[in-house]
Amino acid sequence: MAAAIAVPVVAGGVVGWQQAFRQSSEATPQAVRTAPAAQAEAGAGSAPVGRTAYRVPRGAVIVAPDGSDGAPGTPSAPLRTLAAAISRAPDGGTIVLRRGVYHESVTVPEGRRLTIQAHPGEPVWLDGSSRLASWKPSGQVWQADGWNHRFDDSPSYTKGADDGDNPAFKFLDPAYPMASHPEQVWVDGAAQQQVASADQVKPGTFFVDLDEHRLLLGTDPSGHEVRASTLQEAVTLQGEGSVLRGIGVRRYATSIPQLGSVKVLGPGIVVENVVITDSASTGISVDAPHARLRGITALRSGMLGMHANYADDLRMVNVLARGNNTEHFRAAPVSGGIKITRSRRIAVLGGVVADNRGKGLWFDESVQDITVTGLRVVRNTDHGLVLELCAQAVIADNVVGDNGGDGLKINDTSEVRVWNNTLTRNTRNLHLIQDHRGDDPTAPAHATGRDPRRPPSPAMTWRIGRVVIANNLIALGRDGSTCLLCVEDTTHQRPASQLGLTVDGNTYTRSDSTDPSVLVIWPVDQGDPKSFKDEDEFRNATGQEKSKGPLPLPADIARLIGRPAGAQQQGAWRP
Repeated sequence: MAAAIAVPVVAGGVVGWQQAFRQSSEATPQAVRTAPAAQAEAGAGSAPVGRTAYRVPRGAVIVAPDGSDGAPGTPSAPLRTLAAAISRAPDGGTIVLRRGVYHESVTVPEGRRLTIQAHPGEPVWLDGSSRLASWKPSGQVWQADGWNHRFDDSPSYTKGADDGDNPAFKFLDPAYPMASHPEQVWVDGAAQQQVASADQVKPGTFFVDLDEHRLLLGTDPSGHEVRASTLQEAVTLQGEGSVLRGIGVRRYATSIPQLGSVKVLGPGIVVENVVITDSASTGISVDAPHARLRGITALRSGMLGMHANYADDLRMVNVLARGNNTEHFRAAPVSGGIKITRSRRIAVLGGVVADNRGKGLWFDESVQDITVTGLRVVRNTDHGLVLELCAQAVIADNVVGDNGGDGLKINDTSEVRVWNNTLTRNTRNLHLIQDHRGDDPTAPAHATGRDPRRPPSPAMTWRIGRVVIANNLIALGRDGSTCLLCVEDTTHQRPASQLGLTVDGNTYTRSDSTDPSVLVIWPVDQGDPKSFKDEDEFRNATGQEKSKGPLPLPADIARLIGRPAGAQQQGAWRP
């Protein structure tokens, strides 16, 4: 595995954009960049490990690093391992972990409902790494013998399969061929980069020699702590209604087919105030209905911070996904902050998705009934927020800025309501695109992108349609920007008049009339693009933006974002 990335952070972020734009309709990028981002992003994700205070119920099973698995698991005689506690705790019981580090891989099995939590005010970590202390020089490198860990390095979600044949959907970037190898090494907490052969080892790198059962390190370990991941999975939650809360999870060598260091595989499971760092592939994965993720932090995952599939009725509240895809997986088919596929009734409510290498928050492959509110999606290297091959979404009161690709991308998705968002300094701030995948809405369930659990839904047309874009602040481009609002039909079949678009009440702001030179790209005639350089030209030619000011906030969206019905504002309320 490679060392953690250092994603450049644009000074300033997005706090105070609304105030800046109210002061000047031609706000400068320099003025906007002076506002601090840290204040708006503080408080996202989990409480710090050791700062939770969940009540310890009578009869709870107690675990401590100095305990014994032969003990009764009481406060005065705790167990030693979480695994022993899971086997001993009664159904519906609570397991309380005392302060310390637990090197374990555990499962709450189907048919058991358990709560696992940290003791009030005590830091608890599940740690997948072990300390390596026996090193000897070997030429210009150092060698640790007895390495007997063999991890799956499959470069896709199918164990044992090769990477995909389609060049556009390969997981691996040829420049980073070791990305799917889940081995991880740290020297004094600094991640080392894995290389493919012994002769490539140099300072800051390591090589796993499986034939000789040894690990080679290019950095002199003398006087330093060297740790390597020796476990692959932290917690698998299968028992319906189980709860995991108040702990940290770090340094597990989770392979791609294993989905996540923390896995939610049973219905109605709650994960709350959990920090997951340095997973070799994905931090947390949800593959069951009715999950509740509250205050989850996913940092520095090798590929993806958070994953969900077949996760109907998933609610993610105040999550933080930052600095993920340290291994440089390609942006497609998956990498970055959060990806959710083949699910219904999904809500992402508040939090921050930032500084990920790849996309920020990506809904793909027949996700239906989506709500995203109160989120900051900033400084991701690819698109910020993506709706692809989806249907029925409300995107309201979010800040999406400084992303390397599109800010909000709506691709082959229908029935979308985009209200009161701040979209700024993305390559394209708001991009709607129709491609050929919507040509056959009767495609069978096994077709790529369909949800095989259900027949094709009449709502899941994979065609742009019935999209409302209202009261958004669409402002400022970045290098390479071609337009602020970009609408395309690459099939050249439908003009905008047949796409069912309503665009009204928005504000468009550029640093000057040439940056970007085009305000709106809009399909006319047979979907051929036409450029409009200013709002009046766009309004007169299309009939859009006819209100020349903010619209009253609809009651149902007002309830979602906690604002008065009928309120009139452009851009997000949240900084």
